[in-house]
Formats: sequence, structure tokens, C-alpha cells
Amino acid sequence: MLKDNRLYSVVFNKCPRCHQGDFFITKSAYSWHFDEMHEKCPHCGEVLIPEPGFYWGSMFVSYAFYTIYTLITFFVAVKWLNVDLDYYLMGLMPTLVLLTPYFFRLARRSWLTFFIAYDPQKKQHTDNKPLNVPA
Repeated sequence: MLKDNRLYSVVFNKCPRCHQGDFFITKSAYSWHFDEMHEKCPHCGEVLIPEPGFYWGSMFVSYAFYTIYTLITFFVAVKWLNVDLDYYLMGLMPTLVLLTPYFFRLARRSWLTFFIAYDPQKKQHTDNKPLNVPA
């Protein structure tokens, strides 16, 4: 996948600004601390938690992922493979529970990527001095 594409950071757990630093602390969505994020990108210093409550919007993205997954599996299993609807629902519920950590992380990366564009040349202001003030 091309590195200058916005989807690169979503798919590979990378910072949306530089596509170098990791977004979440752990690589796997199925580790004990799957929800722990870096506050800033370890590579470029981009703030990954812009403000309190920022990731509330990612709930809607997560809902979209669940809906798309459910619709695709429904049409494949029930309509195409003629699986009984009761069996489909019994299989769907555990898979949705198992996909929760993965969709959680995917939704957060997607949500932040809506607001931050890829720009490998931009350097973050990391010291405490105000910008545009002579030293």
C-alpha cells in the first residue's frame, strides 16, 4: 500500500501525520492493554489525543464497521450460502464480541485520520516557548 495514502496509517497502526510512529502502544488488538494509546507520536510528536472526548466520534465509525460487517456476512451466509438465519445469528454474536478490540482500534485510527493529513515534512513544536517569539 502506498505510504502517502491516508489508509496506510489506519491499516498499519501508524501516526496519520508521519506514518512512522505507532498509534497504539501494543501492536496487537488482542493484548491485555489493547486500548492504550500514545499521547504523542513517538516519531514526529503529533498529538494523538487532541482534546478530552475527541474519540466519542469514533463510536459512530465503529458502528459503521459493525454494520458493514453484519451486512456482508448476512448476504454471504444467509442469501448466498443458504445458512439458516438462527444459525447465522448464533455465529454472528460471538464474532462481533471477538471483533470488538479490532474495531475499537480501527475506528480510533480512522477518526483521527479524518482530521490529520499525511505530511512527513511537518515538524511539531515540542518545546514550551511560544511560536513566533524571538529568543
